[in-house]
Amino acid sequence: MPVTALVSAKSCGVTAAALALTLASKRPSLLAECDPAGGTIRAGLLAGQANAGFGLYHLARAERTGPEALAHAFAAHLWPLDPSGHRRLLPGLTDPAQAAALTRTWPALADVLQVMAQQAGHDVFIDAGRLALEAGHLHPTLTPAPLLYRADLVLLVVRGTDQSLALARHVIQPLRTALHEQGSGSDALGLLLIEDGAHRAHQVGEALQTPVLAALPHDPDTANYLTVGGRPPRGYGRSPLLRYARTAAEQLEAAANRRQLHQQYPPAAPQLAGILQRLNQQQTEGGVRHG
Repeated sequence: MPVTALVSAKSCGVTAAALALTLASKRPSLLAECDPAGGTIRAGLLAGQANAGFGLYHLARAERTGPEALAHAFAAHLWPLDPSGHRRLLPGLTDPAQAAALTRTWPALADVLQVMAQQAGHDVFIDAGRLALEAGHLHPTLTPAPLLYRADLVLLVVRGTDQSLALARHVIQPLRTALHEQGSGSDALGLLLIEDGAHRAHQVGEALQTPVLAALPHDPDTANYLTVGGRPPRGYGRSPLLRYARTAAEQLEAAANRRQLHQQYPPAAPQLAGILQRLNQQQTEGGVRHG
């Protein structure tokens, strides 16, 4: 199962999108809230049920003890998102000042998340928050870069607005370069489009020279409930965001599978090149929801 990290150039709905994908997954799923600027789900969807004694920050001390301690702490700090416990959350930081303590924890956490995906069969989503750059590179403290480097897919969340595209242009090349030089490859990078604004999926992909791997509708009532909390909106379980998140999760899995196939069998072999070309053509023709 893939590990998918979500980031943005500015607030574009990363947390709501990551939560929707986690809740909509057809398999056991996990959301790791790893935004160095702090988590919002604890006070939002969880309505304060998970206090500061739970969450990401406590993994830093465990990691310094050793891998086994980290594994135990990770399991102890997961919070159920549904009655069955099939969908779980690692709550984020309660104070952005805690981010510095996690700098050496990110690589070990990346290993744990890969185990959850590859061996435990979970769909793993990472809310990595807003990208922070320093001298044209990913900031070592304000961005959980090691998590992005190990992810199977890295999604830059954008909206179909001129402002969102303008902001994304400033970060997409440094992100692509970082994934090429230190991650699993620049082909891990894709876009997740929030359909808010005049630009359609194919226009967004062309503008940023990056494929739109999935799209989610602009559903402010549901997104607000997921991140801020309160009373669920009417028809929450059938809301556009959750309905189309199921389709988006399937599209992301297909993209991760195509990428894995490409890595295992480079398209230098003519017969495989034909297979990959057909897969990509079918994806393009099928498009994202409104593409």
